[in-house]
Amino acid sequence: MTDFIPSLPPVRRALRPLTRLLRPLLLAPLLITVAAHAESINQALPPSVEQALKANKLSSNALSVVMLPMNGQGTPTLVNADVSVNPASTMKLVTTYAALELLGPTYQWKTEFFTDGTLRDGVLDGNLYLKGGGDPKLNLERLWLLMRDLRTNGVRQIRGDLVLDRSHFVQPAVSVFDDDGGDDNKPFLVGPDSLLVNLKAVRFVSRNEGGQVHISMEPPIESVRIDNRVKALPAAKCPGWPDVRYNPVRTAEGVTVIVSGQLAAGCHGQTYLSLLDHGEYAAGAVRSIWKELGGEIQGTDRIANVPSNARLLARAYSPDLTEVIRDINKYSNNTMARQLFLSLGAAFRTSADVDDARAAQRVIRGWLAKKGINASHLVMENGSGLSREERISARELAQLLQAAWRSPYAAEFISSMPLVAMDGTMRKRLRNTAVAGNAHIKTGTLKNVRAIAGYSRDGAGNTWAVVAILNHPQPWGASAILDQVLVSLSSRKDAAQTAQR
Repeated sequence: MTDFIPSLPPVRRALRPLTRLLRPLLLAPLLITVAAHAESINQALPPSVEQALKANKLSSNALSVVMLPMNGQGTPTLVNADVSVNPASTMKLVTTYAALELLGPTYQWKTEFFTDGTLRDGVLDGNLYLKGGGDPKLNLERLWLLMRDLRTNGVRQIRGDLVLDRSHFVQPAVSVFDDDGGDDNKPFLVGPDSLLVNLKAVRFVSRNEGGQVHISMEPPIESVRIDNRVKALPAAKCPGWPDVRYNPVRTAEGVTVIVSGQLAAGCHGQTYLSLLDHGEYAAGAVRSIWKELGGEIQGTDRIANVPSNARLLARAYSPDLTEVIRDINKYSNNTMARQLFLSLGAAFRTSADVDDARAAQRVIRGWLAKKGINASHLVMENGSGLSREERISARELAQLLQAAWRSPYAAEFISSMPLVAMDGTMRKRLRNTAVAGNAHIKTGTLKNVRAIAGYSRDGAGNTWAVVAILNHPQPWGASAILDQVLVSLSSRKDAAQTAQR
């Protein structure tokens, strides 16, 4: 092949050898810039983290770590940053931050009582409708206040049925999460519902007074019966976990809870169980509170939508979204996170969405794209992290934290996470270290996953977005390994002198 090109003018042909000579020099600044950029990223784990991995016989390939400076001139760390991983409950950060910006920090849910009948002299001649609006925090106290308003408005006796309207959400067909424990009554497994009451939890309290064991439950739902078989023991030192066991058995009339074990005099204990479906629990709680308020419901319980001609009797609003995401992130509440995820879907649902989970997935992806976050690894099933299917990369989660740092609602988002060594799921971790009180960290735990994500300070007081996710069939010692990520960051006192690899 010849370099002769007939179409080139004589001047350009004359300059061609000079161009070839100068090309390496012209490209040199660009190559230097790229090389310098590559060198400014730390691609190795901190030594203490590597040592912790080796001590627990875990490969560094199982750990994804991203640390990005939010202020200051620190060197970013990216290790296995683009691996698709299960984030466990750190996925809640995606859901809660999206909700803050898409719904707004003052967003509220409403729960309402309607009737299709007439009220005269305290008697409601018609049905009482309870319409759920997806409130994640409709606890017994707030339900009691709503029903107290109903009572104050003159309602005492209801001659019709108690009708529950659970139509607010278009529920997805989500597979039941296998928690490897075989206990379907664990409260953290409770799914979302348009009419979620008190997280569908029944609180059982056992106490030995005067040589006799008493078992009580709250709320006192009539369809739940207690079979007390606990043996009373003489006074002794009370254990941290009393030997009292609860075995729910389904019957034609409802649920019988067989309580067995033994309890020393002067000792007590408590546990929470999810025993009924959402409709049974909501109806049972309403009837229990109404009876306590001196009211009566003569009809039966059923599920139906509120008629268009029904009139409003009472309405209650939830706390602001800011308070709700605090409960979700501080205490890693799966049910509330799933409720919030569907609430996002319900708020932005279109005719093309088959259910509210699909709607939430669509709107969150669109929202991320507008922020310039190409979340190609993101897989959201229910938005809580209580899933074997959900995925994200450490880089994508760190980019979300970076965007949140610049958000007008950064303060609300950051304060919703556990404060290390002080509250939430980080309350007992990293005490007496430099990290204590200097990091807001969301945790995540599944059988094969340990994860942390949030914001932490280095030794110079600069704030970093930190994501560390470990996926391994046997994640022994993983929490201590992740803690070392935060400890290593806290010891970095001069970002400008951070070693570059």
